Amino acid sequence: MLHDRVMVRVSEDSGERRSSGGIVIPATAQVAKRLVWGEVFGVGNHARSVQVGDRVLFNPEEQFEVEVQGQLYLVLRERDLHAVASERPEQGTGLYL
Repeated sequence: MLHDRVMVRVSEDSGERRSSGGIVIPATAQVAKRLVWGEVFGVGNHARSVQVGDRVLFNPEEQFEVEVQGQLYLVLRERDLHAVASERPEQGTGLYL
C-alpha cells in the first residue's frame, strides 16, 4: 500500500443482523447509511494510527474494491476511517477505541 492507504476486508458479520427485540434485519434492508467494521490487511507508509490486524469502522460507499488472490478487499484513505479498535497491550490495559 502507498501513502495513507489502508486495505481492509469487511467482517463476515456485517450482513444480516438482529435487532434488540429479536427481529432479523436482512443485509439488503437500508434504513440509513450504515458504517461497517473491517479488518486491516495492509497499511501504507504514511498511515499513522492504523496497523495490520486492527479493526476499523468505515463507510463502505467511500472505497474502492480490489481482488487479491481470490479475496475481495477494500482500499480507502486513513482519513475516511471513523474508528480504530485494536488490542495494544504495550500501551494500556485492553481494547483501544
